Amino acid sequence: MKRMFRFDCVFYYVRDLDRAVSFYSDILGFTLRSRDVVARFDVDGVLIELVPTTGDSRVGGNGNARLALAVDDIQSAATRLQARGVSVSEVRQVQNGFLASLSDPDGNELVLWQYA
Repeated sequence: MKRMFRFDCVFYYVRDLDRAVSFYSDILGFTLRSRDVVARFDVDGVLIELVPTTGDSRVGGNGNARLALAVDDIQSAATRLQARGVSVSEVRQVQNGFLASLSDPDGNELVLWQYA
């Protein structure tokens, strides 16, 4: 039986598409794949889209979803981001690894993740 649903993308709403594209490409190092009404990044085979909005209630949501970025050395990654002006939380140890939080310019939360 053919599946009815298939994965498309993960997206964040942003207020300023130029500023958001700069953050995701210049700060995080993602490669911009295409840009028209939205900006698209392919991150290890996952399509990440930035969708402009004028509605403040859609930006920096309080939902549970996060873009988790795997790293080999979380302390080094956090330090590199901080050197580029990004506020990164303290690295904390959890049962199966380490994580730290940061936000994009619109308040969308991302996490750095290092497996134990």
